[in-house]
Amino acid sequence: MCCEDWDRTSDLRVMSPTSYRCSTSRCKTKVLQLRCQIINKPLVDLSMIKKYLLPLTLVLSLISATSCKSKIKQQDDELYSRHLQRQVKLTIISTPMPDDKTELNLLILNDGQETGQFKVKDIIDSLYKKKLIKPLLVVGVHAGDRMKEYGVAGNPDFLKRGDKADNYDAFINNELYPFAKKNATVRKFKSVVIAGCSQGGLSAFDIAWNHADKIDKVGVFSGSFWWRDKDDKAVDYSDEKNRIMLNKIRSSKKKAALKYWFYAGSKEEAGDRDKDSIIDVVDDTKDLVAIIKGKNICLPDDIIFAEDANGKHDYNTWSKQLPVFLIWAFGK
Repeated sequence: MCCEDWDRTSDLRVMSPTSYRCSTSRCKTKVLQLRCQIINKPLVDLSMIKKYLLPLTLVLSLISATSCKSKIKQQDDELYSRHLQRQVKLTIISTPMPDDKTELNLLILNDGQETGQFKVKDIIDSLYKKKLIKPLLVVGVHAGDRMKEYGVAGNPDFLKRGDKADNYDAFINNELYPFAKKNATVRKFKSVVIAGCSQGGLSAFDIAWNHADKIDKVGVFSGSFWWRDKDDKAVDYSDEKNRIMLNKIRSSKKKAALKYWFYAGSKEEAGDRDKDSIIDVVDDTKDLVAIIKGKNICLPDDIIFAEDANGKHDYNTWSKQLPVFLIWAFGK
């Protein structure tokens, strides 16, 4: 205040609209001009607010936009399939959309209901933040009756499992693929990859082989390549004659322009049909790899087989292999 020796016990008598007079003799200033009052002194400098608030707002907006742009998204969706005659549930996981949408890649994943156990979102998030993979859209297809829908199209096994594999193949090719393009608003993906585990891996490989004109790569985790048209306990059973997928590839005249990634663990099972001390899942996968290589339909570097001496037949093991597969399929 302008009054230097203000006495807190003295009163103020309003003398005029523009002045005050102190009632005590100790007040050195007899008249206090209104301009000296605190009420006439702005508490906040509006010019300072404008100076600093606008830049701060812009910075916070930029941080928010950057955060949203780098976030991995996950959502659930559904698609009715006339081929399967059911509503198909989907789990969709995506990295931020690239400015150039032709750079977006597609991964179709069998057993989409297991994306949580497979740790798909967390692994993609980690790899993308480290700039190890390209922009990616994952469509996880929830299984219906997987013992019927997963298999080799047109070739059910000796127990008639996989008798709807051709319907599932048609669903992926005719319904899911167009659905993914429409929802991503792209005319064509940079690359299309399909993958699966166990019987879902068998299915993924069969679909990739059947539609190599659309699918570029396939990933198989512990594929059920034992799939056979005769019980292996039968006296006339033969690995050479009765393993359905291996016979299909061996007899095929197609030259599928695919790239292949296979994995198998040495502790997945105890089965060893040929008694060579190598479990069947490893033997069956190696035999398929040998057939593909023997057909000279891909370069040596276009087919990968990874084996884990301690690998088991479960998602905990497969999730440890998933980063390797994703970098192989979508690495920068």
